[in-house]
Amino acid sequence: MSGPLRRTRGDLIASAAITGVSLLAVAGVWASAPIRSSELIPAESEFTSPAPLDTVPQTLTEAWSAPTLDLPGVHRPVIVDGLVAVPEEQAVRGVDPTTGETVWSYTRDLELCSLGGAWGRVVTTWRAGNGCGDVVSIDAETGRYHRTRSAISPGEVAAVTSNDRVGTIGAERLELWRSDLVRTVEYGEVEGIQEPDLQPHPGCRLTSALTRSDLLAVTENCEDGTWLRLQEASPEQSREPEIRSSVQLDSPTARLVALGGSAAAVADGPALISYSDEGVELHRREAGTTAAEEGLFSPVTADLPHHMSWFDGERLVLFSPAELEVRHVFEQALGTGVAVGGRLLLPVEGGIAVIDWENGETLHTIPVDRGEYRGTVTLGVAGETVVEKRGNTLHALR
Repeated sequence: MSGPLRRTRGDLIASAAITGVSLLAVAGVWASAPIRSSELIPAESEFTSPAPLDTVPQTLTEAWSAPTLDLPGVHRPVIVDGLVAVPEEQAVRGVDPTTGETVWSYTRDLELCSLGGAWGRVVTTWRAGNGCGDVVSIDAETGRYHRTRSAISPGEVAAVTSNDRVGTIGAERLELWRSDLVRTVEYGEVEGIQEPDLQPHPGCRLTSALTRSDLLAVTENCEDGTWLRLQEASPEQSREPEIRSSVQLDSPTARLVALGGSAAAVADGPALISYSDEGVELHRREAGTTAAEEGLFSPVTADLPHHMSWFDGERLVLFSPAELEVRHVFEQALGTGVAVGGRLLLPVEGGIAVIDWENGETLHTIPVDRGEYRGTVTLGVAGETVVEKRGNTLHALR
């Protein structure tokens, strides 16, 4: 029978060294972790969305304004369950639309890359050591953490959002996430080189993307031309895209401008052309409008009850919701509008035009003083407040 185990001086030195190295490693991970230098201040009480605006107002007066970060692909005010999400360089604030007061805030020592809203949550994307791949979703009403994810991502991205998906697109890769931030689709360059031949079009550069329901549409420039790819937004395997159809486009600057549940519209040169998800051309119109932009393009779009809409920088185009046929073109528009009381409220010079979207007639204009600002204006509605995004400022009108 052997004697009892005894610790020697060498054992103690070795144990101390191992412990020291372990503590240093833990400290290093803690020091470098992106979540370390973050501060979430939740709502003192659950935010209750005010009653919705259901009649067209006769007058509008500015109630408050706030500076906002102009993020790629985030063209309109981000409003989630009646709360206004205000992005800043290293923070996001949830703001009461009635008072302009901060309901909750989330601050980090990282740069904010993208912002979206869906499922009653504000989804924030941050630039860390893995590119713009650090994602945190926050419950809009309480300001509390919901989910996080972290993955390698391009360093420059634009937002891709719909009512039931949020994601980002870079020239190299696109990702979409569902409500628990699990990735549903990855398209383009992927991390797992040990999984060859899953991506159907390697080496292409993504140029635009839109998603709706179960459809994801992407344009890309490849060695053999410029293509529109219509694919599943939730394939069986997220890294293995399921393409419904591919359409070769005429112009290398052709870009997506609208998406329905089973059709996509592109600006291809001076023409607006819609295609079914099977790749069949549905409608074509020489609209005198063009995307005409090199590199990654994020269309300024907005949904209305009976139309999809796109602002090309000079005019607003209304499309039919199913086949994306051009119904109206408003030359006087400054940006995208909203639906209130069965009418289209559209930002124009000097105010907000009230338009009958059935015949395109302007009924009257609500005066709005924008001072010396002359750029794009997009609208959102939060409760009874109309929110205008004018460049890098939000203005609440009541």
